[in-house]
Amino acid sequence: MTDEVELDRMAATAVELATLAGSEISLALGGLLKVRYKGKDGAESLRDPVSEVDEKVERMIRSVLSERFPDHGIIGEEMDAQPAAEGSAHVWAVDPVDGTTNFVNGFPMVAAAIGVLRDGLPVAGAVWCSTGHALRPGVYHGRSGGKLMFEGEVLERRGNTAVRRRLVGLPTPSGAVGPWEARKTGSAAIECAFVAAGLLEAARFETPNIWDVAAGLALLPLVGGTVLEGQGEDWVRFEGFGAPGELRGWSKPLILGTAPEGALRDHLGGY
Repeated sequence: MTDEVELDRMAATAVELATLAGSEISLALGGLLKVRYKGKDGAESLRDPVSEVDEKVERMIRSVLSERFPDHGIIGEEMDAQPAAEGSAHVWAVDPVDGTTNFVNGFPMVAAAIGVLRDGLPVAGAVWCSTGHALRPGVYHGRSGGKLMFEGEVLERRGNTAVRRRLVGLPTPSGAVGPWEARKTGSAAIECAFVAAGLLEAARFETPNIWDVAAGLALLPLVGGTVLEGQGEDWVRFEGFGAPGELRGWSKPLILGTAPEGALRDHLGGY
C-alpha cells in the first residue's frame, strides 16, 4: 500500500471517528451526565471534569483503531497511552470531548478531535465542532498535501474586507489585542479549526495537551497558516511534538494563525 493511499485511509478514519464522537456528544448534550473530576478532592480538581461520554467515546475510538491500525500508537486524554509497534511511525492523538466543562454544563461549544502523527508531526486531522461557519455541527478535516474540507467538501475561505477588526482566541481575553478583538471558546480544538476555517485570525494557547491541538495543527498548513512554539522567551516554527516517548507529557505554548508571522509574534508573543 502506497504512502498516499495509506494517508487517505487514515484521514478517512479520522473523519469517521470524529463524526461518531460528535453524534454521541449531540445525543448527550443537555442531559444529566455522570461526571467525575480528575485528581484528588480540592479546588484544583474541579477544573478538569470527565464525563461518561468522554470515556465511552474514547473506548469506541480505541477499539476501531486497534482493529484497523494495530501497529499504530494511540494517545488519548482519558486512558493510558498505547505505544506504537516497533518500526511504526504513526500515533493517533484523540480527544473524545474537547471543552468538557462546556459540555457538562450544557454550554453548546464542544468539539471532538482526532489527529494522526507521523514521526511526531501532524499529517491528518478531523475536528467535529458543535457549530461552525455554516451555523451547524460538522467536521473540519484534511490531510498533508490536500485541502481543508468541511463535511467532505472543499472549504473556500472568504474574508470580508469591510471588517477592519478580526477575532483571535486567547486564554484570558480582555478587549483588543493589537488589531484584533479577543475571544475565548473553552475548546482549543474548536479554536484551531476556526483559525483554519477563517473564523479566527489567530489563537494562542498557554499549556495545551497534545490531544487538544494535534488534529487542528494538521489543518493549518492546508490554508497557508503558521504555527509557532514558545521556547523560553522566543517563538520558533513548530516542527512536531517530538519522539514517541515524549508525546503524552508534551505541553508548550503555541500561537497559530493565518496572519503574517511578524504580526503573530508582535501582538500575541508578548501577551
